[in-house]
Amino acid sequence: MGKPKIRFKGYADDWEQLKLSEVAKKTYGGGTPRTSEEAFWNGRIPWLQSADLIEHEVLSAMPKKGITDAGLQNSAAQLIPKNSIAIVTRVGVGKLAFMPFEYATSQDFLSLCNLNIDGKFGCYVLYRLLQKEKNLTQGTSIKGITKEELLNKELLVPKQQEQVQIGKYFSTLDHLITLHQRKCDETKKLKKYMLQKMFPQNGEKVPKIRFAGFSDDWEQRKLGDVFKEYSEKNHTELPALTIIQGGGTVKREDSDRNLMYDKSNLSNYKMVRKDDFIVHLRSFEGGLEKSSADGIISPAYHAFHSDVADSRFYYPYFRSYEFIKHKLVPHVYGIRDGRSIDIDGMKTIEIPYTSIEEQQKIGDYLESIDHLITLHQQKCDELQNIKKFMLKNMFA
Repeated sequence: MGKPKIRFKGYADDWEQLKLSEVAKKTYGGGTPRTSEEAFWNGRIPWLQSADLIEHEVLSAMPKKGITDAGLQNSAAQLIPKNSIAIVTRVGVGKLAFMPFEYATSQDFLSLCNLNIDGKFGCYVLYRLLQKEKNLTQGTSIKGITKEELLNKELLVPKQQEQVQIGKYFSTLDHLITLHQRKCDETKKLKKYMLQKMFPQNGEKVPKIRFAGFSDDWEQRKLGDVFKEYSEKNHTELPALTIIQGGGTVKREDSDRNLMYDKSNLSNYKMVRKDDFIVHLRSFEGGLEKSSADGIISPAYHAFHSDVADSRFYYPYFRSYEFIKHKLVPHVYGIRDGRSIDIDGMKTIEIPYTSIEEQQKIGDYLESIDHLITLHQQKCDELQNIKKFMLKNMFA
């Protein structure tokens, strides 16, 4: 017997030890309906595949597909009763879902039915078991859990009322995680859509979406006319920076990739100002990154500044498929890891240009979207950490 470290108020009894075979009075495997018959896939019964479950999440899955009663009769699939636990035992092994409705599954599942514990609690206690006992999974190219070994495993469970509270608590956490992740994904999609609409496409002179008060045609200007390269050294009073593709810059001592470097050579490092662009001759993802702070960078980098451009406006453009794959590629030479950017050639690239006022307006908007994405991602990460901690401490 045992007790968890964290419990809801009012509960003090030891938890009871049960085999999983005692928890689930009946089990079902799965089968695959014939894909050649369309009716199997668009019927009334939800059809669950491992891809319908979120990796390492315990959620009530809501599969989009369905099969007909005839489909069930003519395949290895079976109608599984509601309030069962569907657990992936092959491809995607270990993913779980509490199913509040009747459903059918592929052969990658084992369904635990006619439960004598709360279904949602059962999901989380199983999830915790699979976390602790990773040796349950067997196989090489395809990992799996055998039905016999799984059903023989022992669980510690409290009385029904405490089970219900624990199940509701973790379901609420998962619901919040899902909401913030969905909001984050939706905001990223909005940003992608707006970037396509707020920049002229295919030779057009104006974008499809603009802020009120702007109507002039956009221009095409050479990158080297908009952004000027500069090289200022002997600024050892500034911090040495590490460049992170897609993440700006961080101080070297704060970087996970902090490398040993000769501090006596820092006088030869180049200064870069906050929001200026940094280009490395040999790099990936286009090679352009925006500095997050004033600092100094390796002599291998090039720094670019503009008095007539808003870097928040140009940063997503310089990271776009259009710029990297179509405009920058002609100025990249070499093969594989030996590829280099021809800086002089890069300066000749024509880039879209509009008034600094419109750039700033778009920059403000994109910055606000990035802020929302960051907030939702941070909240999602915080909730994931809470869930991880509580999973370790709320089960005996």
